[in-house]
Amino acid sequence: MTTAKTGKTKKKPAPAKRAVNAAVKSAAVVSRAKPQLSGAELKKKELIDLVVEKSAVQKNHAKPVIEAMLEVLGETVAKGREMNLQPLGKVKYNRVKEADNARIVILKLRQNKVVAAAAKDTDAGPGE
Repeated sequence: MTTAKTGKTKKKPAPAKRAVNAAVKSAAVVSRAKPQLSGAELKKKELIDLVVEKSAVQKNHAKPVIEAMLEVLGETVAKGREMNLQPLGKVKYNRVKEADNARIVILKLRQNKVVAAAAKDTDAGPGE
């Protein structure tokens, strides 16, 4: 392969280098899209009400169990342990930032697409 201006022959890249170049060109780009928040935050009282509704367990039986579960989850996060809690998803520890009056823990949640799609379907009301 010769160039018109110099008349010199260009070398073709090595097969390994071509494979790397092709892989870089076809690599999927991870989007940095911001999550879409749908409504107000979920508070403990609402969580208890939703669990009681979904499980048909009496509120006075469900409340201590939910509070104990939240305590265990809080302790687990404080220890820096990863959690795999399906269908919620896999929770990974990312980093911690110490502030004056708080400890800020950044976590990553990896959720199954089926679970995320089901959550979107239940959010849609009639006529949407």
